[in-house]
Amino acid sequence: MLPNLPFDPSHCLIDGTWRATNATLPLINPSTGETLCNIARSFEDDVNAAVIAARSALEDTWGRMTALERGRCLTRLGQLVLDNADLLTTLEALDVGKPLSQAHADAVALARYCEFYGGAADKLHGQTIPYLDGYTVYTLREPHGVTGHIVPWNYPMQIIGRSVGAALAMGNACVLKPAEDACLTALIFAHLAKEAGFPDGALNVIPGLGSEAGAALARHSGIQHLSFTGSVRTGKAIQIAAAANVVPVTLELGGKSPQIVFADADLDAALPFLVNAGLQNAGQTCSAASRILIQQNVYDEVADRMADAYRAKTIAPACDDPDIGPLISIRQKERLETTLRAAQDLTCIARTPMPQNLPEGGAYVQPRLYGPTPPDHPLAQDELFGPVQVLIPFDTETDALEIANGTEYGLVAGVWTQDGARQMRLAKALRSGQVFLNNYGAGGGVELPFGGVGKSGHGREKGFEALYGFSTLKTVAARHG
Repeated sequence: MLPNLPFDPSHCLIDGTWRATNATLPLINPSTGETLCNIARSFEDDVNAAVIAARSALEDTWGRMTALERGRCLTRLGQLVLDNADLLTTLEALDVGKPLSQAHADAVALARYCEFYGGAADKLHGQTIPYLDGYTVYTLREPHGVTGHIVPWNYPMQIIGRSVGAALAMGNACVLKPAEDACLTALIFAHLAKEAGFPDGALNVIPGLGSEAGAALARHSGIQHLSFTGSVRTGKAIQIAAAANVVPVTLELGGKSPQIVFADADLDAALPFLVNAGLQNAGQTCSAASRILIQQNVYDEVADRMADAYRAKTIAPACDDPDIGPLISIRQKERLETTLRAAQDLTCIARTPMPQNLPEGGAYVQPRLYGPTPPDHPLAQDELFGPVQVLIPFDTETDALEIANGTEYGLVAGVWTQDGARQMRLAKALRSGQVFLNNYGAGGGVELPFGGVGKSGHGREKGFEALYGFSTLKTVAARHG
């Protein structure tokens, strides 16, 4: 059952006011298949109103706020997120199907983003540039203006924090389009932002379909920067739409991330990362370690230990806090199962047991571990976005590097070895936006720039790099004799 909310979830937030739209959409609990509530179905008129409200805020109260004042708003918002962490956790579990402990970690991460960007807001400085005699030259970091944020359903809180948090810290006014499959925590975040002192119009939230509200936002001439996390196909469409208005776009797209295990690796330390980085959030993670590359002389041992770990995992509704919950929807479940049925040529070496008492309407998929898998097999090349990992044996460091770089993606990679020189060689040679040596994910790392190469996208979120991305650089040259 949905907890009581301090607003009507079928409304969007525009210019500080909760407004009804002309239609609504059902929001489904993926653990049970039941409808949680109805949410707003925003259309072009709603998007236009949100953009106008954001522009008005920039020209009024929000635009006149100092960096220090913006930072204090974000810091207060971070504390409010922590104060409401239980509510946010419950909503994320119901909305996304994410186990409670994982949803709670996301709520804490959202607060941390607010704290980090709250503290960073007044610390992004320009430079003075030595130039000709009689000149003083300096640079200013300024907000783009109105920024659009199209956020997916797999990590709503974390992605709102790293995207909207950074944009607000820089002084942009934001229009946020959360995914139609999971938008409740976005609405709570906006409600808390009002309580934290953000002026009307600084943050506007317009739930709805990607093909309607998302498309209208991407092509809107009043947007000065777009941030999108999601599929390669949709990312291409958004970049094309934004190009018509010559608008910069930050794209964080798919991944087929490898973890490379050498024979000298500390397997006891590596094993939890090898498994959990592929199964967390039911594998619905852009940076999921879906490919495990294992040196031949330890392949059997690693495969056996990972298979045992798979068999020990638990599956249940999100609010039971299992290891693995449902996928986001029946649509995603059917898509993944179709893909797996086409992979009958591979050997499935382990499956997580499926309980008999799972709700019939839930979007549950049995986690599977495949191996050995040819590097060019579709399961080793395509992003599956589900609880599926493939094991790929290799012989030499050269082989491992060729396999790891052998997809269209380049988001995250992990390397497990005690050889320091090998660590440095691979860190430089791997085609990836992040490389983790003897770890994977670094505990989330709010401070660590995140983004991809190739079809994993471009631009960086998280850390100070996000502030650079959500600002534009102005050069001022003063001639004074």
